[in-house]
Amino acid sequence: MVSSRESLKAWLRLSLTPGVGNITARALLLRFGLPEAVFEQSTSELQTIVSSAIGQQLRLIPLGLEDALETTWEWLQTQADLGTAKVAHKRLLTLADSDYPSSLMLTPDPPCLLYVLGQTQHLHLLSPPVHQAPRAIAVVGSRNPTPQGRLNAHDFAVHLAQAGLTVVSGLALGVDTAAHQGALKGGSPHHPLHTVAVVGTGLDRVYPHQNHALALKIAAHGLLISEYPLNTPPLTSNFPQRNRLIAGLSQGCLVVEAAARSGSLITAKQALDLGKEVFAIPGSIHTTVSKGCHDLIKQGAKLVDCAQDILEELKDLPAVDWHTTSEPDLLNPPSALETFLEKDQIGSSTLRVLDYLGQDPVGLDELQIRSGLSTSQLQAELFQLELNGALGRLQGGLYQKLSPRR
Repeated sequence: MVSSRESLKAWLRLSLTPGVGNITARALLLRFGLPEAVFEQSTSELQTIVSSAIGQQLRLIPLGLEDALETTWEWLQTQADLGTAKVAHKRLLTLADSDYPSSLMLTPDPPCLLYVLGQTQHLHLLSPPVHQAPRAIAVVGSRNPTPQGRLNAHDFAVHLAQAGLTVVSGLALGVDTAAHQGALKGGSPHHPLHTVAVVGTGLDRVYPHQNHALALKIAAHGLLISEYPLNTPPLTSNFPQRNRLIAGLSQGCLVVEAAARSGSLITAKQALDLGKEVFAIPGSIHTTVSKGCHDLIKQGAKLVDCAQDILEELKDLPAVDWHTTSEPDLLNPPSALETFLEKDQIGSSTLRVLDYLGQDPVGLDELQIRSGLSTSQLQAELFQLELNGALGRLQGGLYQKLSPRR
């Protein structure tokens, strides 16, 4: 969570710099530290990480930065009145925040910034212990489903939410809308995060406009998440991009109906690439919206005809006591990155994690078993080590000890 206007300005400047995407931003942060430190570097020093052109851009103030700063700061200072007993809280998460969803940190391209609206006090539920999968499932499909497809999406989501799973979708018309509605109907007070909508616009607008009322209900009983700055319109290219977040936040992905070239298949493929479970509902061989699901089944997706099929596949998912799950301090969340940079050294607890790494690549689940640390603390320590150059992150979520940078 950005702690000051100046901190927010630095993060926005980094994200708005032409040529700097998530991968480049992460490389700069790992080399130099917080964004403020990035902008203190000389052009020659920056060019040890980025090209000459991007290095020069980093020395300039991006167009629109002041407007973005004013808009975002003002947005963060207010809560959204939902007209009920609940309000929608607002957060801007950075890669340095302890509340940043741990499941996204395991994806190849985690966003540098995440805008969040809704019941943000439950963000920790998207970051289960590393030996557990997130208690969430993506439900995606056609924007123009058949009446039966719409009903299937709704009913599956009702039962999945009743079983304690958060339903993740994209707030689009069709299957997405039905899935969110079903999750809201099936959720209970004992399950505080009914549904999550990952959108392709800024969170200061709702697209499509027909889902404005639905978005308010999601904010009251779940979360709306976007990686896009405020005032971002519904650009066509944003929606396939946001699909990777839907896949990353979930333990599995259910495709209800999808044509052969549906965007839902992108989400399913990304889920497969991340080692997630993929489920598909079969349909008539004579309808085009079933073609994508049938292709997925041919490629190994699990054919399901009721929600219980999914729950059986996920039966090893550990139970969570929603009443006793600890929540972070929302006013003063720990920032391991900032603490590390202030001390400019590796702490004793981080050194112990380095010892637990050993000499061979190791995954997060094994590291937690060895260290006994909580998920947020372990991730913070690993990020410190990565910043220092003491370890490298490999494909498949593995970590490898390296010679520390001095």
